[in-house]
Amino acid sequence: MAQQTIGFIGLGIMGRPMAKNLIKAGYPLVVHSRSRGPVDDVVKSGARAASSPKDVAAQCDVLITMLPNSPEVEQVALGKDGIIEGARPGLIFIDMSTISPIVSQKVGKALAAKGVKMLDAPVSGGEKGAIDAALSIMIGGDKATFDAVLPIFQAMGKTITLLGPLGFGGFTKLANQIIVAVNLTALAEALTLGKKAGLDRELLLTALAGGLAGSKCLEQKKPNYIAGTYNPGFKIDLHFKDLGLIMESARALGVPLPATAVVQELFNAMRVKGRGGLDHSGIITLLEDLAGAP
Repeated sequence: MAQQTIGFIGLGIMGRPMAKNLIKAGYPLVVHSRSRGPVDDVVKSGARAASSPKDVAAQCDVLITMLPNSPEVEQVALGKDGIIEGARPGLIFIDMSTISPIVSQKVGKALAAKGVKMLDAPVSGGEKGAIDAALSIMIGGDKATFDAVLPIFQAMGKTITLLGPLGFGGFTKLANQIIVAVNLTALAEALTLGKKAGLDRELLLTALAGGLAGSKCLEQKKPNYIAGTYNPGFKIDLHFKDLGLIMESARALGVPLPATAVVQELFNAMRVKGRGGLDHSGIITLLEDLAGAP
């Protein structure tokens, strides 16, 4: 079978390494992004540049988006010069952004009228997971479409799960983001306690990692905690956006999320302090401030 041509829109912290892994896997790639720098970088690795989402859609068999939020996905998919204007029947659209599952279903319905099949496939694993092609990919959509693009997912991730119909990938990602945000806040509280008690942070993390308190969050963010620097693998701003989507979905479904609500306000406080660009593990800086632990 001829190699599918892939379109990729959105070359941010996550999108750029994901696109490069597709090139490494041998896929012909057509790319588009709002800023030119990442486009030029991925073109150097072997991709072709396109002038608009419509232009990308006209040139590919499978189109992936990796965008900040629901409005951007809706605009790129259904807006002027959008995917819907360039799509041929049979195109498979995979949205790997973290957006409202309700919006995913709406976009999928509009594209289905044009003969386009859609999967929602948000990811977890942060920048490191994207670079290492080790992401967890959570997918909603029909099985035949999933089967047709499984090798594409395998070029970007390790844990690839079809969870049910369109939107189910999104609901799973929101569940993931609850656990990560609450876990990072718990780590922040624990490490701040340790700091004020005078413990060596590296030894403390080693001890915690070996017991029930050990987690992927602890393991992946350990270098940040030790260095005390929080360069973004995943920004507070983006996780705050996800917490908004979580609370919105929870209200719609009738699910109280008391711990998540408190964490959302702590992330909000980080943004008020001008720290929205820090990595989400940087929530510890707020707890250290509150504790007067420089």
